[in-house]
Amino acid sequence: MTQATADTEIRPTTIDISQAVLDDLRDRLDRAHWPDELPGDGDYGVKQSYIRSLYDHWRTAFDWRALEQRLNAYPQSITTIDGQTVHFLHVRSPEPDALPLIVTHGWPGSVLEFLDLIGPLTDPRAHGGDPARAFHLVIPSIPGYGFSGPTREAGWDNIRIAKAWVELMRRLGYKRYGAVGNDAGSLISPEIGRLDPDHVVGVHVTQIFSFPSGDPAEMADLTEEEGTELGTLQWFVQNKMSFNQLMSQQPQTLGYALADSPLGLLAWQAQLLGEDLDLEFQVANVALYRVTGTATSAARLYWENTHAGHAPTGPTTVPMALAGFGGDFSGIRRFAERDHSNITRWTMYDHGGHFAAHKAPELLIPDIREFFATVR
Repeated sequence: MTQATADTEIRPTTIDISQAVLDDLRDRLDRAHWPDELPGDGDYGVKQSYIRSLYDHWRTAFDWRALEQRLNAYPQSITTIDGQTVHFLHVRSPEPDALPLIVTHGWPGSVLEFLDLIGPLTDPRAHGGDPARAFHLVIPSIPGYGFSGPTREAGWDNIRIAKAWVELMRRLGYKRYGAVGNDAGSLISPEIGRLDPDHVVGVHVTQIFSFPSGDPAEMADLTEEEGTELGTLQWFVQNKMSFNQLMSQQPQTLGYALADSPLGLLAWQAQLLGEDLDLEFQVANVALYRVTGTATSAARLYWENTHAGHAPTGPTTVPMALAGFGGDFSGIRRFAERDHSNITRWTMYDHGGHFAAHKAPELLIPDIREFFATVR
């Protein structure tokens, strides 16, 4: 990719990973060393049968150049903000009164999770929707992730990223805009509203990470829905939270394995992608981290947030919406309202999982449209 200059210039770009990188990836996949496994797969981590299916798809069916072509069909640019290269898709609506949205992913996702949203949100007229509910979309790669490349210095936590997004929207000339997020994007997007309330009209997220304080009294009258959400969270903490602890404590140590072994990267990310997602989507996301060399710098975000030494002061005040999806921890409203004082929409769906933008766009798209119709 073309490198950004060290000023405020916004430069159009396209994605073009070198053939040498792809050839090296092919060679390393062909020479993968597999760990031993006890009979029956066991409960020691991601099962080899699952990783085999992903690995086989990566080697025999996945086409990076086809993915590049799909991405390059969308306008995209790079710029430098606070010393860091930022890559973003920038798809403007044909509707003149469209509302700008900045849309943020997390780990182990990427801009790929939002591709199915682009057409319906930017051009609803062409997709059977109301043209009065159109959006201009800005979809950046988080610093340290994917096409934004590795971070160049310490300190890139959620709040610094939110500050960069505020600056990005300013450079693009957007004076009124909304923020949408999933995973880390669900933490970054409210910070955008907190930092830029004069310009942010609303925040829409798929998780609100507000948890019980430990006081037994506040747990005494949980509703059935709240109990289900808490149970989902408890299962995740007991069975999948090790990734968070390691990336928060020693991302560089982990990085030696992630950077060297595509099979190791595949297994590490597959534990969170989940078997309910199609093979192509899972492999595409893993391949993106591999060919951009950003698995280690992406993992460092967890360390940065754990060691940031600062936290938001006061609740967000801009209007905020949650769209929660079955199979994922989305939030418990009574706790969320401690941290976000203006939650105006709270909708729970019985399916969709953690990557609803990819798995259930038919639910997420109207939810985004309906929320922002109230704040335009």
